[in-house]
Amino acid sequence: MSTEKESQCNEEVLKETENKKEAEAPEDAQEDAQGACEVKEPEDDQNVKYLRLMADFQNYKRRSEKEKADIYVYANEKLVIELLDVMDNFERALSCETDASDSYAEGMLLIFQSLKAVMERAGLAEIEGLGVDFDPNVHHAVMIDAGTGYESGKVCDVIQKGYKLNNKVIRPGMVKVAE
Repeated sequence: MSTEKESQCNEEVLKETENKKEAEAPEDAQEDAQGACEVKEPEDDQNVKYLRLMADFQNYKRRSEKEKADIYVYANEKLVIELLDVMDNFERALSCETDASDSYAEGMLLIFQSLKAVMERAGLAEIEGLGVDFDPNVHHAVMIDAGTGYESGKVCDVIQKGYKLNNKVIRPGMVKVAE
């Protein structure tokens, strides 16, 4: 029991001495605290400026990397758009009736298939047309047809094929829509 009383006494004495020290120099403590705050404010401003500058730089790096990747992905876009006309002409030429044994037609077909494979490896994809719902994001309606067996709002004829390059529409399909 005596040890408990002694420890309580010691705690009370410590509290009293702390209170006396605080009472004797409250002005000095306040001045020191204000001085510390004044010193910390410029440091905090500098830290905030540094953090913002660092965040801006990271955003710049991220944005420039994305732009470089986009340039790489879409660098061939202009060339592919020009070659789409060539592909259309090949399809028109191949759709004409010729003799089945005509080696010239077979050669044209092989060249067309080779061109189409190269374009697909470059990221070109044909947009579905016939029988699908009309989508103004990928289709361009040039006619409305009332006498077809298709449901209303469905594509009933494809006049010119549409294409996407790496999931970006580079040429919408020109279609006829059922009324």
